[in-house]
Amino acid sequence: MSRFAVKPAQGIPRTIWALGLVSLLMDVSSELVHSLLPLFLVGTLGASMLTVGLIEGLAEASALLVKVFSGALSDFIGRRKGLLLLGYGLAALSKPLFPLAGSAETVFIARLLDRIGKGIRGAPRDALIADVAPAAIRGACFGLRQSMDTAGAFLGPILAILLMLWFSGDITQVLWFAPIPALLAVVTLWAGVSEPPRPAPALALRSPVRLQSLARFSKAFWWVVGIGAVFTLARFSEAFLLLRAEQLGLPAAWVPLVMVVMAAFYMLSAYPVGKWSDRIDRSTLLGTSLLLLILADLLLAWAASVITVLLGVALWGLHMGFSQGILAALVADTTPAELKGSAFGLFNLVSGIAVLLASATAGWLWQSYGAPVAFYAGTALAATALLLLRVRRTGQ
Repeated sequence: MSRFAVKPAQGIPRTIWALGLVSLLMDVSSELVHSLLPLFLVGTLGASMLTVGLIEGLAEASALLVKVFSGALSDFIGRRKGLLLLGYGLAALSKPLFPLAGSAETVFIARLLDRIGKGIRGAPRDALIADVAPAAIRGACFGLRQSMDTAGAFLGPILAILLMLWFSGDITQVLWFAPIPALLAVVTLWAGVSEPPRPAPALALRSPVRLQSLARFSKAFWWVVGIGAVFTLARFSEAFLLLRAEQLGLPAAWVPLVMVVMAAFYMLSAYPVGKWSDRIDRSTLLGTSLLLLILADLLLAWAASVITVLLGVALWGLHMGFSQGILAALVADTTPAELKGSAFGLFNLVSGIAVLLASATAGWLWQSYGAPVAFYAGTALAATALLLLRVRRTGQ
């Protein structure tokens, strides 16, 4: 047994704990960067709100779009770990580019490489969890991995605050610390994660968007894809939460506190909600998540103080905990075993288009009409998603 292996809790496979640790380490690195990047772009490099929205939207969309191909490839070859190493390795290599950036264009290239790495690893990782997770505790397994991922998202901004105070607000110096946990994540993945033997399907490698492949997915799966896209339209980049806090007077060194608060509520809710979803209708929890997002958007639109922003951010984090792991579990529930990688890829293909539209639109609305209008637009979209969810449940 490798010295990097993680001792499992009863019922949760060892591989899922190890993947959770890898996610935690990479998120420490990524969120250290992301909790400061909007300030770096706007304050240091002079980028506009629309530019921030486009960079965030294009980067996140790239990650989601790449997943469609990595998921299908992992299904074809019957192995997941090699793609995980490639994805996490590319993300680790991108980290030094951020402190070296002298323009918004360089930041965009670094962000794009980082997110492409995320895209390469995302669908194979979720498919690997689906491969090894017992069906009776599938929601708990996805929720645990999500909680550990979010623990990293909690620790990364805390580290950013401490380093900002240490280096007197020098963002460039702080960003040089991000490659360290990223490298540890790659080492942990290489030494500590194993996957079960799984023969490659007797299928030729082909695009997962071929009509023949699409026909194999159920109506239930396509409903999950559709509702996931509307969720994504309603929830634009967290970069705007950071900028909203700074706009209302939070000092730059403390702006990462926004991500700490969001990650704390996300982390504390994701695993228990995942376990809960194994016992009750997952759609009920998705509806709760949308109500939380509506309240969060309204608070962020009405905010006149940093405290109100942080309350809105806390609700935003709860919304994430009530939705992300459940959506992943629903994809796994509604797809055949041999096409789970493709299913997660298709789910993220549609979500990738939505996230680009969401962040670009939010940046344009903020720049043209002010921050409240951007958050009111998010409220309207979340209410639309809630209505669609209600109609679907009524029709069952």
